[in-house]
Amino acid sequence: MECSCSSLLSSNSMETIYSTQFSSFKPLFDLKSIPKLTSFKGISAKASYDTCVPKKGLSSIDEQQLGAADLVYHVKGKINPSFLTRDLRILDGFDDEYGGVIVDSERLPANPNVFASMLRFSVSHWKAKEKKAIWLKLPVEKSDLVPVAVKQGFEYHHAEKGYVMLTYWLPEGPSMLPANASHQVGVGGFVVNDKNEVLVVQEKHCAPSFVGLWKIPTGFIDESEEIYAGAVREVKEETGIDTEFLEVVAFRHVHNVAFEKSDLFFICMLKPLSTRIIVDGHEIQAAKWMPLIEFVEQPFIQQDSMFKKVIDICIARLGGCYCGLSVHQLPSRFDGKISTLYYNCIDN
Repeated sequence: MECSCSSLLSSNSMETIYSTQFSSFKPLFDLKSIPKLTSFKGISAKASYDTCVPKKGLSSIDEQQLGAADLVYHVKGKINPSFLTRDLRILDGFDDEYGGVIVDSERLPANPNVFASMLRFSVSHWKAKEKKAIWLKLPVEKSDLVPVAVKQGFEYHHAEKGYVMLTYWLPEGPSMLPANASHQVGVGGFVVNDKNEVLVVQEKHCAPSFVGLWKIPTGFIDESEEIYAGAVREVKEETGIDTEFLEVVAFRHVHNVAFEKSDLFFICMLKPLSTRIIVDGHEIQAAKWMPLIEFVEQPFIQQDSMFKKVIDICIARLGGCYCGLSVHQLPSRFDGKISTLYYNCIDN
């Protein structure tokens, strides 16, 4: 349904129509209370504003999502009342399953001043709607918006190469949002051939105490990579040897390793499928097949109780006196995905 709104300004001015949609919230001010005579930097103008019945207009807000009614302003003159239109919109976003709001990072305003006004207005609106939290993902190309959000009370949650994630806990009391990832995950491949030789490497870049040490190939798993796949990949990248995953024989858990994060390190037993070594010149100084007894007798391993225990476990596994954790792919109705479950299964 159309609506009529009147304004009284100079007769030779062009008419501009601003339209914005609002959800069922209370404005930060009463439009009727705006003075009829308003002055901006020496420019005076008379204007009257009337609330209108719902009408479709230009907006970044999805009408069905917010159930909004239009509020239309007809303004004549040279002034640009952006504080009544563009800056007083709610940021585009969608609800998460926990009662929070995720701001659409692809539809953020580029102007920091506009963003500041819209963010302030959105926080007030979502508080009134009793939302729990706001997740604000700012891509690197809009990094100038970060200090604006921090100034309004947003906190850093985590960062990746292309973005920074900020959060805002809306209710009173301590934040109940989950913390950033607390662990890094590493893998090591224990590979023994039919000659009872262990595949070992010397790293190019290591601590002084590790210089000259022959160790098993190790590394971090990639994002969305399985533990068993990461172990096979690391061995291939560092030594050129193809392997087959057998079991996880042990894992280590330690804290405050890198940037105050914890570390999970999985030792995997792998079966060699090839023998020719091709060294990765970027990370590895040397690689070779080393007799198991010679590997075990290295002073560093003999003097380190944890490393010695790991080797004892691997030797026990080779002798059939120990059973590690094999990999099993199972569906789960909990999240509707195929999960990898590691457990031991002793053959009859």
